[in-house]
Amino acid sequence: MITPEELVFGLDIGTRNVVGSVGYKDDKIFHVIAHSVREHETRAMLDGQIHDIGRVGNTIKEIKEDLETQLGQQLSEVCIAAAGRVLKTVTTTVEHKFAEETIVTGEDIHTLDLLGIERAQQVLAEENDTKYKFYCVGYSVVHYYLNDEMFTNLEGHKADTISEDIIVTFLPEDVVDGLYSAVDIAGLEVVNLTLEPIAAINVAIPENFRMLNIALVDVGAGTSDISITKDGSIIAYGMIPHAGDELTELIVQQYLVDFNTAEEMKLASTFEEKVEFKDIMGISHMIPSKEIWELTAPTVDKITAEVAEKIKELNGNKSVSATFVVGGGGKIHGFTEKLAEHLELPKERVALRGEEVLQTVKFEQEEIKKDPLLVTPIGICLNYYDQKNNFIMVHFNGERMKLYDNGHLTLVDAALNAGFPNDDLFPKRGQEINFTLNGKPRLIRGEAGESAVIRFNGKVVSINTPLEPNSYISITPSTAGEDAYCTIEMLEEYNNDTIVFYVNKKQVSCPRLVEVNGEMQLPSYNIKDGDVIETRNYYTVAQIAEFMDVILDKNSDILVNNRVTDENEPVYENFDVEWTVDEHPVLETKTEETLENEEKATESETSEDVNELEQAEAEQKKDFYPAETSDRERDDTETVQDAETVQSEENVAEDEVPSVPKTVGVIVNGRPVTLQGKAVYVFVDVFEYINFDLAAGNGRPIITKVNGMDAKFTQRLFDGDKIDIYWKES
Repeated sequence: MITPEELVFGLDIGTRNVVGSVGYKDDKIFHVIAHSVREHETRAMLDGQIHDIGRVGNTIKEIKEDLETQLGQQLSEVCIAAAGRVLKTVTTTVEHKFAEETIVTGEDIHTLDLLGIERAQQVLAEENDTKYKFYCVGYSVVHYYLNDEMFTNLEGHKADTISEDIIVTFLPEDVVDGLYSAVDIAGLEVVNLTLEPIAAINVAIPENFRMLNIALVDVGAGTSDISITKDGSIIAYGMIPHAGDELTELIVQQYLVDFNTAEEMKLASTFEEKVEFKDIMGISHMIPSKEIWELTAPTVDKITAEVAEKIKELNGNKSVSATFVVGGGGKIHGFTEKLAEHLELPKERVALRGEEVLQTVKFEQEEIKKDPLLVTPIGICLNYYDQKNNFIMVHFNGERMKLYDNGHLTLVDAALNAGFPNDDLFPKRGQEINFTLNGKPRLIRGEAGESAVIRFNGKVVSINTPLEPNSYISITPSTAGEDAYCTIEMLEEYNNDTIVFYVNKKQVSCPRLVEVNGEMQLPSYNIKDGDVIETRNYYTVAQIAEFMDVILDKNSDILVNNRVTDENEPVYENFDVEWTVDEHPVLETKTEETLENEEKATESETSEDVNELEQAEAEQKKDFYPAETSDRERDDTETVQDAETVQSEENVAEDEVPSVPKTVGVIVNGRPVTLQGKAVYVFVDVFEYINFDLAAGNGRPIITKVNGMDAKFTQRLFDGDKIDIYWKES
């Protein structure tokens, strides 16, 4: 006596029929000891999906009760399958660019596959107009590309870019939930759920055949389901919405019979020379089977052409090595021959699988004949022994979730199904800086962040750890590294690329002056994304003197390549410069002026808390300048001629109403600036003419210089003064 625990109840819930089989496995033979079939009274199912859960549940209940009567014992557990026709397949293309040419590793390829799955999920989410989730039940890479060229295997090759075409297959959540609800109405508990194509393959394609590239076509009533095997796995699923019912409808119309009679005629024509039937008028007929073959031939040709096209699409736009056909619709005369023709395969490589694949199945009820129709329900039973449950439960970041178990699940599958961003699994680099230097693109990469911390049942593991039922998974997202940072003085070109001049017969090497976006910048300038940087190929005479920290004798000639010129003359690589240095500049006492302005606090975050920059309190000062005759000297002479003039200027300063407005030209951070509207200008006036954010210091002190010397905010300015204002780098 077989105990209830040893029995397996397999239920094939089809579009037209529900088939139930109960049996047990003895060594390598599966014994079927009870079998029952019920046809849906209404269209409670459409294309493999339950539309009326109550009616389907009642049909399942009838089958359960019939089987219990045959067995003489109760049934409480059942194995079921989701139809392959309800699977969603997304084909997409993804690419991954490396920062620089890199040798491709297996991990890189795995990451590319994950990007493909994630992209397919995004595509499916955009197309999905329901609230239901989808389970990823398989994927297949159609083509790999290395630098846009097709490659069979990327690993070990050097590449700037890798990409792939990938097919990803999903099962909608509502299909699974509908099946569970229907069997619950019948008082049954699901102990195993698989996919119909997998169940069929378990019987139709032995495991040792699955290393081959084989297609399985299940020709049902409303659809023809397709699955492809390769390298031991099912790599793709698909369907076309044409199958056996279209052939039956032709017979109904041609011979005026009801649908069930037409079905019998279709099946009889496959193994009888003549077919006998009675039409709706009650008239008996006898016709040759060949007549039905000729009637259905055009439709068979159309269906097989579409099946072949779908097989090639799922298989990377190429045919398979062989094709097996199961299901009642595939038994029609000429189906396998036409399919072989469209697949460009020899006839013997497209075969109907039925009795010969059920050699390890024994039906204890003699009236049951082995038939392709029984392949799927028997496969559902056998799948129970191979895999106890194709859906497993896990806890991910505190939430319980259900996953379809394809036998190769890892933690990354749980993360993807939970919607955990792929970017948060792997270390992220900080923001990079892209800029051009002397016309050539340059890239400074950000720092690498920390990898995600993955805990599996409390232990830190890798993302590729195999998944186990009822496990606890937590993932702390990966972090981004520091953003890229680079100043001009950090560039190799700035430090190594110098420009050489000959000054008074001596060689002088200077760093190249740098322009950023057309403006001169200091060596401490922080390079920003999109900057256009050019190193200048010349200095002016004045810039060379400033670099050498000398003051030129204004009364002596300046020669550049033996030609008399001035301080603004450009000096290029290897040019000769001759000048006379003023060894004894004269210190003159200038008029003491008091500039009184209302103080206005300006917020700035410098280490010295510079809060009063825009209007400085007047203070006494002395200016240091050369003694040569110049506009500066003449200005000073005029201010000290007599007491009345001095008093007049003091009054002007006090009243802030200049008596004789002047124009003064200065150089600020390498750019000319014209000061206008006052008789006297001091350093702080410059801030009215330049765009300098006093609140951008971030804790750094501000550096201010006039002609290379530290400046005071009330220091007087003269024509030609060179001013530098910048934040000190820490």
